[in-house]
Parts: sequence; structure tokens; C-alpha cells
Amino acid sequence: MPEKVSLNKLWPVVALSAILYFYFAYFLERTQTFDISIVYAALFGLYLWTINKEWKAKDLQILIYSAIAFRVLLLASFPNLSDDIYRFVWDGKLIDAGVNPFAYLPSHYIENNVSVDGLTVELYSKLNSPNYFTIYPPFAQFLFWMAAAPTNSILISAGIIRLFIIAAEVGTILIGVKLLRQWKLPETNILIYALNPLIILELTGNLHFEAFMIFFLVAAMYFFMQMKMLNTAGFLALSVAAKLLPLMLLPALLKKMKVKKALILYALTGLFIIILFTPFLNSEFIKGMRESVGLYFQKFEFNASIYYLVREYGYWDRGYNIIETAGKDLALSSLLGILIISIFYPRKLSIAYPWLLVLTFHLLMSTTVHPWYISSLVILSIFTKYRYAVLWSFLIFFTYAGYTANGFQEQLWITVVEYVAVIGFMIYEIFGKYRWNLNYENENH
Repeated sequence: MPEKVSLNKLWPVVALSAILYFYFAYFLERTQTFDISIVYAALFGLYLWTINKEWKAKDLQILIYSAIAFRVLLLASFPNLSDDIYRFVWDGKLIDAGVNPFAYLPSHYIENNVSVDGLTVELYSKLNSPNYFTIYPPFAQFLFWMAAAPTNSILISAGIIRLFIIAAEVGTILIGVKLLRQWKLPETNILIYALNPLIILELTGNLHFEAFMIFFLVAAMYFFMQMKMLNTAGFLALSVAAKLLPLMLLPALLKKMKVKKALILYALTGLFIIILFTPFLNSEFIKGMRESVGLYFQKFEFNASIYYLVREYGYWDRGYNIIETAGKDLALSSLLGILIISIFYPRKLSIAYPWLLVLTFHLLMSTTVHPWYISSLVILSIFTKYRYAVLWSFLIFFTYAGYTANGFQEQLWITVVEYVAVIGFMIYEIFGKYRWNLNYENENH
């Protein structure tokens, strides 16, 4: 059983965490490997201490308020681990000018001297992918416009987006608690997500849109449990409109209801997705999105597991990087694995189980796994008995060690440690009898 502690021991932990979050957000940069590693490790230690204690309802309420306060504390900070904000503003300025952000590469506007209000050479120089089409779907584009239209200040635009993210995170926490009650799981499980340092620093701190995807997905789960098909379909579509990732979760729903209802749900979800994508839906959008997704599987590589093994074999067998063919093969393998999991998972389990395993398998097959990609695993894990996502959320953060003042050089030994530990722990949890000292639910929920 988790240890019971007095409220007096809680306040120092909350205060110290707040100080560390403030210091991290306002004084550190991603090139300061030692400092960010120490601060993150300290934050994670406080987090593990907190989620492994037994809290009364009043204490849980205080911790939830603290989780929200940590996010609000970051409101005026500038993203220090990601430079995606510049692309957000770039796309937002294009929409504000009435230009489809999927129409041309950013380089088109600079090389051809195309004048668009707010698109400057200085902003262009800070883009991390000026020669790639945008990959952000409609809901994200809408928020880019909301953030970029009223100001030319990048900091203010970041603050506007962060306000929306904080609102989404609050929604995730509140609906997450309702879902835990509905499944008769410990409400304290919400702290696994709400207080997780990776979630706070990557989603709120660095403005990653997984925050919206997760909020809409949790809302869809909530309404799905009540068999409210219209609401479920609407939130599933919004989740896809925030990030394309939830598309791979749809097949698993088929096993949780009769075929007729499933077809209705799929039809409604598809209809809502088309409506949400309509403002951008033309040949330019399809071409740009197709190229962007293709580049993700055939060009980008970071913190991969299976792919890195395949890549090494390619170097040994052919003498060059085989990502173009390996990326396609792994994507097809991912699709096959997703379908197998969706078809053969035990029906008695909640939808959180296959969704967790589907996303895990997808990440193991991916050529690129950034730290914030793990956030979806963390939220789904609170509705299951598995906690390997917590370990992953700790270890994956140290992949930032590759950033220096001179650029980026991936530290492969960190990647090896990460995946050996995570995969080992995952196998132990799924196939073993191990139980961490967090409360686990009955598998039949």
C-alpha cells in the first residue's frame, strides 16, 4: 500500500517543484545539458515521491491545483527546448494574409521576394524546416492564426498559444478524473499525468499540440463510455484535426461495439474530419501533407529503436543509410501491428489498453521519437495497470544531451539505455507478475 503522509510534508515538495520549474523555464537553455539534466532529475524525483503516496481527497485537490499552478507559472516564458514556435507564427501570418500555408514552402516567399505582412527574413532564419511543407492540421492552424494575427511579438504569440494549452490541460485533468471514477480506478492516478515533469515542460512549456490532441481524445473516451456517438465522433475528429496520430486508434473501436454502431461512429467521425479540413482541402493541401508525412518516415531520424538496428544493418550490407526503403517498410509494419492489436486485444479490457499498445508499437517502429511524443502514452497509462510510460517519460528527456552551442549530435548510448530499460520494463509488466506500488485496477473494468 502507498505510504500515508501528512499535509505538512506536501507543501515543501510543491514549493521546491515550483522553484525548479521557474528556474528551468526562465533561466535554462537546451544546450546546458548538465543543468537541465540535474533539474529535470530533481523534478522527477519529487514527482515520483508524490505519486507514490496515499492522499486524501483534500490533498488530491491541492495537488491538482498545484499541477495547474506549475503550468501557469510558465505563462510568460519562451520555449527553451523547441523552436517550433517560429513555424507556428509563420503559418499563422500566412492564414492572416489569406494564404493557404500548405501552398508553398517557406523558402518560396524569401527566394521570390513574395511580400506577406509579418513574414520577415529574420523569422525565416529561425525556422527549423524552411524547405519542408507544414504538417500541422486545421485545428493547429486555427490557433496559429489566433496567436499570430493580433501581434508581431513572438513572445506574445507564444503566450496566447500557452493560454489555450493550459485550458486544454485543465480540461484533460478534469475529464480524466471523471473517467477514473467511471472505471472505478483510484482518482490519484490523475497525478501520474498532471504532475509529470515531461508533460508540464514539453506541452505547456514548449507549446506542443499533443495537449489538444490528448484533451480531445480523453473527451472522446469519456463520451464513448456513455455511448454518445455524436459527441465521441466530434471529439475524435477534433483530436485528428490537432494531430493526425489518432487516426491509427480508430480500428480498435470496432471491437467495443456492434458493427452497425461502429459504422455510424466511423461515418460521423469521417464527416466531422472532412468539415474541419475543408478550409484547407485542395490539391495543394493534399500534396503538401503527403510530402510532409513522407518526409517524416523517409527523411527524419531521431531517438529511434527498431529503425536504428535496421539502419546499422543497411550500413553493413549496402554501405549507406537505407532510410528511404526502411522507413516505408517500418511504416507498413506499424500499420500491420496496429491492425493486429486492434483485432486481437481482449474485448473485456477498456479501450485505453489497445490504444496504449497501438501507440507504443507505432513509436517503436518510428524513425523519429521526440520526447513529447510520449505524452499520449502517459495519459493512456493512467487508465491501465501499465506504468512503463512513466519510466519512458523520464529517460527520453535525456536525449536533449545532444544539443550543444555548435549544433546537435545524437548520443546513441543514451538511446540504447533508454530503450533497453523501457522495453525490458514493458515486457516485465505485460508478461510478468510485477506490480509497482501504485494502485492497479481490475483488468475487467
